[in-house]
Amino acid sequence: MTAPLRSLEARYYTDPQMFQIERHGLLAKTWQFGCHMSELAKTGDYATFEIAGESLFAIRGRDDKVRVFYNVCQHRAHQLVSGTGTTRVVVCPYHAWTYELTGQLRAGPNLKAVEGFDKSSVCLTEVRAEAFLGFLFVNLDPEAAPMDDWFPGTRAELEDWVPNWADLAPLEWVEIEENCNWKVSVENYSECYHCALNHPTFANGVVKPETYDIQPQGMCLRHTTQCQSLDDMTYDIRSGFAHFDEYSSWFLWPMFSFQVYPGNVLNTYHWRAVDAENVVVWRGWYSLQGADDEKVRRLAVQDRATTVEEDISLVESVQRGLGSRGYRPGPLVVDPKGGVNSEHPVMHLQRWMREAIDG
Repeated sequence: MTAPLRSLEARYYTDPQMFQIERHGLLAKTWQFGCHMSELAKTGDYATFEIAGESLFAIRGRDDKVRVFYNVCQHRAHQLVSGTGTTRVVVCPYHAWTYELTGQLRAGPNLKAVEGFDKSSVCLTEVRAEAFLGFLFVNLDPEAAPMDDWFPGTRAELEDWVPNWADLAPLEWVEIEENCNWKVSVENYSECYHCALNHPTFANGVVKPETYDIQPQGMCLRHTTQCQSLDDMTYDIRSGFAHFDEYSSWFLWPMFSFQVYPGNVLNTYHWRAVDAENVVVWRGWYSLQGADDEKVRRLAVQDRATTVEEDISLVESVQRGLGSRGYRPGPLVVDPKGGVNSEHPVMHLQRWMREAIDG
């Protein structure tokens, strides 16, 4: 018999040095969510966000292409923009150096006085970016493989489950602070071993636990399940699309998840790591053109009052426990058959985590 596979040591979740290693390595070399494309609908629209400690901004050019740049002037390093907005050109607030929407330097006060200066040699530093079903993802690694290589089959599956994705925009974003390491929160999300005991609404009213399974699909963890009887649903699920009477989820390593609830209602999770012991989880809900939708609102309220609140208590307790001298990493319950009571998705996550830090 082989020894059982044990969970990661506590230092992977509590040591600030580990977090810095992740910030400069893992988080800088993976596909991370930046913003929703609806924020970049018109020429000159821009949105700022942070990835791996770096301030970035996305902007739509006159050629209709969306580009992502490091948010730093190439003159004396002042940040260029903040928040969201629209602009004809990008003007640095420090010395008014001005950039085209392509990132190319256009002008600056008294630059003609600089002998031999060639403004065509100055351009903002661009970052790899991909639009993925209306969501803009970025990767600070210029050599990174495309998202379809990381998450094979995911784009096509989501297009099948959310065929109207191009017409969707955020109805609401809810930022939820969790006092735990981001990996604690991601692991909790990626297994349902705890669901029957801790999530009665989800386990008894949405999924059919005996059919729930999570399997790797490249660097995606694919959640599949049959649903409970939908006769008592609190909203009309008849969308006219396939899969209207199903639930499914796609977790994209390391910090983003698409969920589709009955009625083809799209919901997303996005984890933004703050430090070794704090993370903010953005819960997004989407509707046609972002218009108010009572069905989606009601589902979002129910979700926050049940699963979200239940999970906050769980992950924060785990983080406190990881700081205890009495903790020793226990065995993962890995069932070769998979299923709801197996921690095999945590096994995959922890392998990816260990490889990212230890090489």
